[in-house]
Amino acid sequence: MSAGPANQNDVDIDLGRLLKAVWDKKGLVAGLTAAAAGLAFVVTGMIDPLYKSETRLLIETREPVFSADQAQPMADAALLDERAVTSQVEILRSVDLVKQVARELDLSSREEFDPAANPSAVGDMLVMLGLKKNPLDVPADERILKEFYKKLEVYAVPGSRVIGIEFSSEDAALAATVPNALVDAYLAFQSGAKLESNTDASAWLEPEIAKLRDKVREAEGKVAQYRAETGLLLINEQDTIAAKQLSDISTELSRIRAERADSQARAQSVRSALENGQSVDTISDVLGSPVIQQLRESEGAVRAQIADLSTTLLEAHPRMKGLRAQLADIERQTVGEVRKVLASLEGNARVAKIREEELTAQLNALKAGSAREGEEAVELRSLEREAAAQRDLLETYLGRYREAASRSEPKALPADARVISRAVPASESHYPKKGPIIFVAAFATFLLSVIFIMLGELFSGRALRPSSDINAADQHAAPAGAAMAASAVSAATHSDRALDYATEASTGYDHGATTLLPAIANDADDFTVDAVAEQLIADQVSVAVCVSPEGDEGSASSVILARTVAGEGLQTLLIDLTGSACPTELMAESVRLPGLTDLMTGEIAIASSIHPDRLSSAHVIPRGNANARRAMRAIDRLPMIIDALTEAYDLVIVECGAAEAAAVARIARTDTGEVVLSILRADEAAVGEFLAEFHEQGFENVLLMTPGETDSPLGSASSAA
Repeated sequence: MSAGPANQNDVDIDLGRLLKAVWDKKGLVAGLTAAAAGLAFVVTGMIDPLYKSETRLLIETREPVFSADQAQPMADAALLDERAVTSQVEILRSVDLVKQVARELDLSSREEFDPAANPSAVGDMLVMLGLKKNPLDVPADERILKEFYKKLEVYAVPGSRVIGIEFSSEDAALAATVPNALVDAYLAFQSGAKLESNTDASAWLEPEIAKLRDKVREAEGKVAQYRAETGLLLINEQDTIAAKQLSDISTELSRIRAERADSQARAQSVRSALENGQSVDTISDVLGSPVIQQLRESEGAVRAQIADLSTTLLEAHPRMKGLRAQLADIERQTVGEVRKVLASLEGNARVAKIREEELTAQLNALKAGSAREGEEAVELRSLEREAAAQRDLLETYLGRYREAASRSEPKALPADARVISRAVPASESHYPKKGPIIFVAAFATFLLSVIFIMLGELFSGRALRPSSDINAADQHAAPAGAAMAASAVSAATHSDRALDYATEASTGYDHGATTLLPAIANDADDFTVDAVAEQLIADQVSVAVCVSPEGDEGSASSVILARTVAGEGLQTLLIDLTGSACPTELMAESVRLPGLTDLMTGEIAIASSIHPDRLSSAHVIPRGNANARRAMRAIDRLPMIIDALTEAYDLVIVECGAAEAAAVARIARTDTGEVVLSILRADEAAVGEFLAEFHEQGFENVLLMTPGETDSPLGSASSAA
């Protein structure tokens, strides 16, 4: 919309007029579009087609299968990074390779690669006038290279070691031949470079190996001569004679010391037993003596006889005295034999001590000589290291020389690249693409012609109209549109309710005029909370709108209803829509928790408004802390929120408090829920009035709920209904 001065009327663009102008000139638009498409078809047919083919090359380290150095390829492969692949791209684009391919394929004889060889009359005229440089002044090779590079594209495939070589030409066969020939020349160049490097290495290694042989022979001779002069002769690969003797004597000395300590300990054990009068039966050396064993057997036999005769003979009997004398003699013999064992152990300890002293003297003598041998061994190890270093270097050179000699043939050194896809002649031209070009030309002409027609209408003023006309038309149409929308919503709502409720009221309550009452939906004359909960579960009700005309007492019944249903294992949610926030106080941890009003004003998400009940598994959406008037402006969003909650909960209970039937109708949908009227002490007339109000709003069935007895006035009210 444009705005003019204060004394002028605003104008707006008449879109209908613009579209009508385009439609009136549709013939012109269609003609221009067809002409552009035809022209594009003719032009693309006059252009010489270009064909493109591609060869792909994989850069990788390649070694002969018989290569002795197996670790080298792995080390080289690590060097083939992004910069190495980019370097190979530049080698493929090098002038030397391009010239070689151009000579092999005789590209200079093709007019496609040297168009300056046959200049046109216009070109000759421009050269004569000095407006253009004579292209024949440039050497033919340079002209061919320039055209070659225009048609050549070498690139590295991102994230890989693959190189693509593309070439375009007017000849499909040539477009495939050139990249293949370029790759072959590149592979030959790589193999030749390796062969040249291998030949240079062989020529350098041969005299170096001869020199190293002499150095190794000289170093090993010095080692042998020094060993002979110093007497550092080896008895194995590492130990000398003196070192071996020192090791053997040290080992023997340790063994003798252990034997002496063992003999002394065993002798001390026997001696302590004899001196203290202890039993020697637990000492292994005593028990191991054959004489001791025989004496123990004799002692056992005598004791057995004494025990046997003691039952019939007295101690003074000659037979008993003889056996006891015999037992005492055996014990004396046992003690004497134990002393012999002790003497034997002490003798072994003395012999071990003498042997230890002799070995210690020999060891000290060898240690004195080892100091001199240690100094000589230092010099010997230095000579051996020098000889070993020369020998290792010689072996390395020999291995390299043998490997280089085995690669003397060109085929033995493959290039560090492999062709993975060779170019083939293209069956279709790469340029020009007739279909897309014709379509783009036709579509662009169509858009431009439509734009020019619209601009002409705008500049002429025919597509402009005063904005007051449009505003008046909008104001006139708005009430009609609103009325139509309201009628459609009302019809849809009443249709849904008619489908949901199959029964209609059969009786009425007269309070000034005869009014039909909705049927009470309770299956039995039981209006307790438990009965209502059972019926909601049995009917699989997803939404229950509770109305409590008596205020917080009825709201408390709704809380009990929610907890009862949750106790049956159903996912239950109560929405507090009351003004007093009674359900919030009964169920939530705090009345300050974010809830429905915060959700309606858009301050929180729906998940943030849901909180657990303090005493059951049910959930509650508290009243909230936002401004109630602001929240009521978005009350039309509440049915959508309830529908969303029914996807997550088995039953959603909306506690409205002392709300009127008209207000309940804004959020209750008869096709998915039930209206529960929570009444504690109302009489038959009051119940009839409530039912009449809900009937006026289109509710055909209402559930009554009261925590009182079944014989309350509600019983008669239900009967009347």
